[in-house]
This record gives sequence, structure tokens and C-alpha cells, in this order.
Amino acid sequence: MDVFVYGTLTAPERVRELLDSFAFVGPATLSGMHLVEGAHPTLAPGGRTAGRLLRTEELTRLDRYEGIADGLYVRVAVPLAVADACDIDNYPDEAVVYVGDPDRLDAAATWPGNGGFPKRVDQYLTSADVRVSVDPATPV
Repeated sequence: MDVFVYGTLTAPERVRELLDSFAFVGPATLSGMHLVEGAHPTLAPGGRTAGRLLRTEELTRLDRYEGIADGLYVRVAVPLAVADACDIDNYPDEAVVYVGDPDRLDAAATWPGNGGFPKRVDQYLTSADVRVSVDPATPV
């Protein structure tokens, strides 16, 4: 699975502490959400965020690190767009993105919609053009 990372998980040393098997497969840009600082980095609707694409099958460990069970972050899948120069067969159709609850992270972000945080994120993803783009010409 490819995971778009934009905060502490962009550092190879941190990822090595968490995962047994992983690879950074390239620089990436998340369109449709922008970085917001709080107790931990998170995302808010609109804009763009630079990051990296991390490939691993250890989502259970990442879920634990991101506090999924406690509702700190939600894990969502978004379309993955690959530049023409990439070997498209080496990439899945989607990338995972972890989005933190701004209320829990003391971050200045507002998510539109009704209901709890996970539902508002899903509503936004359904209505907005959110995707991860990979550009092999940019070094990792």
C-alpha cells in the first residue's frame, strides 16, 4: 500500500523505528488539503501539501502510531495520479492519507459538513477533488 506522508513520517529515522519493511518511492503532492500545525501535523480542506509516498504493508502499525482506534486520526484513501514518466504498473490506484482531528490536535482547521469528524472528512472527500500526485523527476 502507498501512504502519503507529510509530517513526522517523512523522516526515514522515524519510519525505521515503527516499521520493519518500507520504502520511500518518491516525492508526492496532496491536492485538495493543506498542512496545519497543532500538537501534531494534520490536514485541512483546500490547498496543497508536499510530502512523500511511503510504500508498506504494515498499516496496522501505522494505524496504531496515528491513534486510529482512539479517534485521533482517520485513515482515508484518495486517488493516486502518476506522472507520465513513471512506470504506472508500479503504483496502485489509491494512496492512504492520515487526517488528524483538529479539535483533538489543537489545530486551526475547520471541516465542513455535518456529523462527527470522520463523517465530515468523508463528505469533503466525496465533494472535492482530492488526490495524491507523484513526480519522478523530483528527488526523494
